[in-house]
Amino acid sequence: MASQLHVGAATSNITPKLGTRMQGFFGERPADDVADELHAKAIVLQNDETALAVVVCDVIGTYKHYLDAAKARATELTGIPYENIFISCTHTHYGPNTLELAHLPHEAEYTAWAMEKVGDAVKLAYNRLQPARVGHASGSCPEETHNRRWHMKDGSVQMNPGYLSADMVRPAGPTDPEVAVAILLGQDSYEPIAALCNYSLHYVGSMAATAISANYFGAFGRALQRMAGSDFVAIMANGCCGDINNGDRTRPEPPMAHPHYQVERVGNAVASRAYGAWQQIRDYDPAPVLAAATQMVDFRRRESTPEELAEAKQKYENRDALELAEWVYALEALKVAEEPLVRPTPVMALRVGDLGIVGVPGEMFADYGLQIKARSPFARTMTIELANDFLGYCPTDTALQEGSYETWLCRWGKAAPGTEKQMVDAAVELLNRLAES
Repeated sequence: MASQLHVGAATSNITPKLGTRMQGFFGERPADDVADELHAKAIVLQNDETALAVVVCDVIGTYKHYLDAAKARATELTGIPYENIFISCTHTHYGPNTLELAHLPHEAEYTAWAMEKVGDAVKLAYNRLQPARVGHASGSCPEETHNRRWHMKDGSVQMNPGYLSADMVRPAGPTDPEVAVAILLGQDSYEPIAALCNYSLHYVGSMAATAISANYFGAFGRALQRMAGSDFVAIMANGCCGDINNGDRTRPEPPMAHPHYQVERVGNAVASRAYGAWQQIRDYDPAPVLAAATQMVDFRRRESTPEELAEAKQKYENRDALELAEWVYALEALKVAEEPLVRPTPVMALRVGDLGIVGVPGEMFADYGLQIKARSPFARTMTIELANDFLGYCPTDTALQEGSYETWLCRWGKAAPGTEKQMVDAAVELLNRLAES
């Protein structure tokens, strides 16, 4: 049996200054307001044998070298081994340009500063370690997770067809409605220290395009605190949702009573299911086994033919004659061709007792997460995307053949066929290894 669990949790504010360029759309969007603050939220779990740190950041995503710098700082401040630090991003589209994509200037200075604050969050959580116990459960929220890819009557697959479109036939993939919840309590009380939750849903659209916001991930945390009547670190870690959003195309377009209405509504709805699941937890483990493992996998990008690159170069040089999106994809094809064909990227897994946690480094389609959960040896498994690196969209092999937005070649959509099996197999192998620890 493992020794007594200790847990600490804390946040660091990573809200940028106004004027910072925002990411998530093709056009330039300097921030001119703050709807709600961005945070790096950290949980440290420790016993006599092992220490782990889990951090979730309110940014769209960022690259391994930035996340490695955050881990190195956290290790320097706390002594927690680098390889035991797990960092993911929520994928809010209402934060700074932390990625080098399209024609938008990269906010490199902000990204480096934010990663320092991630290291600080781990140290603050470490400072707050106390005897604790952990329990976990699952709820379900199918109402807010919908596959955004549809088979159409003309035989194509289309992302986000019009609401109630008569040309839709059926969704082109599954959803994962599970709301997984891990609750960390004090040793001798039911006062929460932290909640780590997991749901597979892309960001939720807001009408306030230039207002910084943690999006529904932040709204979820605030709602869960209200429901519990307690001040604790409430985290929503995004699941595998590269082909998922909250737009139900079989119903009329939803209302927008105010610019952030849908963000708040979805946060409230998902938090209600998480809180309901929390209330069903009866057993809390004061001495769970803690373990971490990482496997580096060789991620392969797709290649353009010489003819495709020549066409992209011609389009790039004739910007004035093209729509912005067409020119951006020409630029992207040229940029992708400059990258290595293969590069190593981490798949990471954690064990907290009979809870497994997997981190995959891209915007994985929902089916990745479903496969991993189905093959996991653990009683419950969280699948967290955009963890420890950024690969962009990682469709299934079937989706790559079907086409549509997520498969168009660019720096946020370049995964080659075979990525699905590679990532799922690596995740399951790690979980099996940890189950034996």
